[in-house]
Amino acid sequence: MKIAIPVKDETLTFFGNAGHTPMFAIYEMNGGGMFRSFKLEEIRNNPRTDLDEHEDEDESHQCSHGTDDAEHVAQHVKMGEILEDCDYIVVKRACKNTANAMKNYAVKIVKYDGASVKSDAILREVSAQFI
Repeated sequence: MKIAIPVKDETLTFFGNAGHTPMFAIYEMNGGGMFRSFKLEEIRNNPRTDLDEHEDEDESHQCSHGTDDAEHVAQHVKMGEILEDCDYIVVKRACKNTANAMKNYAVKIVKYDGASVKSDAILREVSAQFI
């Protein structure tokens, strides 16, 4: 099972806004129950080409684009395409366009509201939600 986590960079620091994250850390989950383990497989760049338009915004940015903005929706679809081999994505926040893109590629969203900032700690905290 593969899980994507939005991260700021190679330090694997969690980035709360999945749609505007610079990168995704892709983990493979092994085992089950209390014996689950997570192995980092790779880090993928967010394929959205419109992120430069938002470079002055931080991870708390709220997306104001609607589902009728075809160009913006297409940017989110690119994210779904590069994560289509993942079973889950862990997010603090995701706009409707991100949620729809993930749904179209059968990537389930797991919400994280804790205080951890490192992706491996977050995975351990939410691991019970991975079925």
